[in-house]
Amino acid sequence: MSTLQNKIDFSVIITARNANPNGDPLNGNRPRENYDGYGEISDVCIKRKIRNRLQDMGEKIFVQSDDRCDDGNKSLHDRAKACEALAQVSRQKNTDRDEYARAACEEWIDVRSFGQVFAFKGDSVSVGVRGPVSIQQAESVSPVDVVSMQITKSVNGESGKDGKASDTMGTKHRVDFAMYVFHGSINCQLAEKTGFSEEDAEKIKYAIETLFENDCSSARPEGSMEVRRVYWYKHDCKTPKHSSAKVHRLLKVSLKEGVDRPRSFDDYDIILDSIDGLSPEIYEG
Repeated sequence: MSTLQNKIDFSVIITARNANPNGDPLNGNRPRENYDGYGEISDVCIKRKIRNRLQDMGEKIFVQSDDRCDDGNKSLHDRAKACEALAQVSRQKNTDRDEYARAACEEWIDVRSFGQVFAFKGDSVSVGVRGPVSIQQAESVSPVDVVSMQITKSVNGESGKDGKASDTMGTKHRVDFAMYVFHGSINCQLAEKTGFSEEDAEKIKYAIETLFENDCSSARPEGSMEVRRVYWYKHDCKTPKHSSAKVHRLLKVSLKEGVDRPRSFDDYDIILDSIDGLSPEIYEG
């Protein structure tokens, strides 16, 4: 595999309809929103979904969620200890941190993409890996309307009760409709350190394009979340003349004139400005 030779920037538009894109556990699992009422999806949530898609593609993932564990390891420490390449490095009298990081990057695509901190209780050494793929949190284009619905469980949770009763009440939250935008970049200098390749970049791009496949849940029913557009900019060198911030500003999304409450993707004007020497590859969801 060839190490990444061209810096990459990307912008992504996603929509949510009757879904909870990213619940806030400190706020009753309501969809995240900032103090101005704009919806948010954390970068951690987006990376989790990318990891899941890479795992679906047959890639080895270090930070696996418990319900998708495919190697029988119950913790990150167990997974690190089960890796023979890391075990060989750790058995040395003085653990070489660079060699340890190199072995971890070769083993797991999410480590060489996003980085990872290997610091476990009982280990004599801690290792930090900086990954080349950085992703910002997503923010909605318009303020979101959060709808709450009262629900009941019409079955007894415990024995000893006669008959059928609604013994538990709860609340579900959703967003009627919202459009979110997030940006990201892939740094060539960090890619050289982790061994992140051109092939890895293509896998990341495909994972983003198919971000919500196999991601359905009661909070996000099948089809309620959708990637509508991906703008993938591949620069002509490792350190281009255009900064990531400047490239990300090329995408402008705003409500159409006369629309007070957006209901669909078509209620927004999407403008992509041009920049010298750089044209994006566009994926239409």
